[in-house]
Amino acid sequence: MIESKFYIGQIINHIRFNYRGVIVEIDPIFSNSNQWYEQMAVTQPPKNKPWYNVLVDQSSDITYVAQRNLISSENMSQIEHPLLGRYFNKYDGKRYFIKAKLS
Repeated sequence: MIESKFYIGQIINHIRFNYRGVIVEIDPIFSNSNQWYEQMAVTQPPKNKPWYNVLVDQSSDITYVAQRNLISSENMSQIEHPLLGRYFNKYDGKRYFIKAKLS
């Protein structure tokens, strides 16, 4: 299995589009449609590496991003996103902690 460089709750920066966000989900390989890939992934990042769902800071957007387009953020200020509380319940100044799932 391919290891991801990033983790859920980590604050990242998108290197092409220069936005900050927090990772809410990791796919070990690309799992969206081929149509989406052809239209949205114009630089054709590898499908066989991890992809991430990201809540975009100061926005209501959620993006799906290839690992090669992300770097760890040096800015550790909190993320502002309307869905943040749906995924996380705590922030320690460095990362967000995911809510426990109910059985």
